[in-house]
Amino acid sequence: MSTILRRLPPSEATGLRTGARHSLAELYRPADLVVLGLGVMIGAGIFGIAGQQAAGTAGPGVILSFMIAGIACLLACLCYAELSSTMPTSGSAYTFTYVIFGEVWAWIIGWALILELQFAAAVVARAWGAITVRAISDFGVTLPRERLVEDLLVFVILVLLTGIVALGARIGLRALWIMVAAKLLAIGAVIVVGLAHVDVANFGEFYVPPKTLPTPPATVLEIFVGQSQAFGWFGIFAAASAIAFAYIGFDIVATSAEETVNAPRAVPKGMIRSLVIATIIYLAVAVVMVGMIPYTKISMDAPLSSAFREIGVDWMVHVIDVGAVLGLTTVILVLIVGQTRVLFSMARDGLIPRGLASVSRRYHTPSRVTLVIGLIAVVLAELVPVLMMQELVVIGTLFAFLFVAAGVIVMRRRMPHLERGFRVPLSPLLPALSLVATLWLMVNLRVLTWAWFVLWMGFGLAVYLVYGRRHSLLAQPRHPVEASRGRHRRWSGPAS
Repeated sequence: MSTILRRLPPSEATGLRTGARHSLAELYRPADLVVLGLGVMIGAGIFGIAGQQAAGTAGPGVILSFMIAGIACLLACLCYAELSSTMPTSGSAYTFTYVIFGEVWAWIIGWALILELQFAAAVVARAWGAITVRAISDFGVTLPRERLVEDLLVFVILVLLTGIVALGARIGLRALWIMVAAKLLAIGAVIVVGLAHVDVANFGEFYVPPKTLPTPPATVLEIFVGQSQAFGWFGIFAAASAIAFAYIGFDIVATSAEETVNAPRAVPKGMIRSLVIATIIYLAVAVVMVGMIPYTKISMDAPLSSAFREIGVDWMVHVIDVGAVLGLTTVILVLIVGQTRVLFSMARDGLIPRGLASVSRRYHTPSRVTLVIGLIAVVLAELVPVLMMQELVVIGTLFAFLFVAAGVIVMRRRMPHLERGFRVPLSPLLPALSLVATLWLMVNLRVLTWAWFVLWMGFGLAVYLVYGRRHSLLAQPRHPVEASRGRHRRWSGPAS
């Protein structure tokens, strides 16, 4: 048991280890990190989630739901900011857990991040294909065999973005800046034009009397409550849980720490700023959505597009289509970057084949693992009904949030001497509140999602016991680990 609980020394988490820790060139600056965060947090969902939650769950109170979700995610973001400022490494939550809780827990978090990022890339690519086909149709172009066209588009976008990431972070960053700027222009147009057609009467009193739904309980929380409800305060908080999933992605900014100039200070600023900006943008779109037409008339299929058609501004539908396509494109790009960095870290620690940790001499990127990730994403998107399993992305993320929040509390006690570029204020209160908020989001997930997650984690633990435990660098004879009160020292050979 002591071998699987061995912990990575903090100095080795960020030090020049096996010639790899700083083999990724420093590229990102604070503004780049904000763009990275906005690239993944603002996707096509910004044009739909406010309307869908207003129509079916919260009514005009969905605006309060966005505020609640933003606060819950900000708590988690602050915890990520402290650990990232202490351990600026590509591994993000995986490496944080390795240092604080031990190897087996690090593997579990790494395995959860694989679930989050790998599935997310496939899910978003599948959604990108469907939205692109719809956008083409909205422009009046009739497509023969739409399903085949959609499959081809999904394949093309994944191959293209995988190639961009493999060829160099600088190329990907330039493409990201252009696409994020374009989609923000589209969102800005939605907000400006929509505000001109807002009717204050549509906001009502925000609160809609609760309604019991005839459907059987599907989430863990509904099982304990005993019934399914919508609207009222229950609906507002339930909508907040769904909306929080739109904000998820700021954690991916932490995977860029190893490639960031002055990372201990820049990464916390980048994460927090991108989350705050994203929250403001989501709130603005929600106000427009709810204010343009009564929540009872909002279409669940295409909320914002139908609202603009309702008020006679049909041309905005094309702006929304373009914004949605660009939004999902940047999400896929950032997801591939994040997944590459996590697997790169796990590989150089030996928990997965170390060959995946090689860095291309020509492109200075972990191109080998990038190509593997792209291939897996293509297979998942084309052959697996990933859209039916998208909640698995969410539960993998939230599971990592739990360990990061707990990690702040534990690390303050075990390693108070470590230099921190950012400190969570009011600790341990705020990290504890982050734990509670994350658990609340998790119990709002379906029971079926929990069942799939348990199976995935069980399979992952078996992989670790068969492969990772024996191939870990901490287990190698050349580097014996001496455990003393949870600390490790590694022998590097005789002095020359």
